[in-house]
Amino acid sequence: MKSVTVSIDVPQTPAQVYDFLDVMAHHERFTDHYLTDWRYDGPGRGIGSRATVTAALGGVKSDVIIEVVEAEAPRRIVERNISAAGRRLAHGTYTIEPLSTGGSRISFTYAWTRAPLAERLLAPAVRATMRRANHTVMRRLAAELARHVSAASC
Repeated sequence: MKSVTVSIDVPQTPAQVYDFLDVMAHHERFTDHYLTDWRYDGPGRGIGSRATVTAALGGVKSDVIIEVVEAEAPRRIVERNISAAGRRLAHGTYTIEPLSTGGSRISFTYAWTRAPLAERLLAPAVRATMRRANHTVMRRLAAELARHVSAASC
């Protein structure tokens, strides 16, 4: 299946964005509209940080294990996602680029390595659902970043 990428521009620096995204527990704050029941494991940040969540998307619920497998401050974080009893394997990659006008562009790419047959057959609908959900994630991420950075500067 083809990957899905969404992006948003924010006024925070790449270092501020990376510092926020590097903490696994922060992800709950901007994804809890479809990822619930967060259970954490491993370190709180960086490679090896993990969460098991319940994903409810497209009328289907399943547990997902999310683990940070690569991190390159302040540019990139790669998460491995395992779900559907191991039949779905994907990677979510956050890329953070500085903007010439200040701030950052945050891109998130969800790329399937393996997907259940039903998802492959319905790939256009699955990709559209993921794109919509992740557009919402980006808007919520921007709002959470603003709150987080504002609170940190007080």
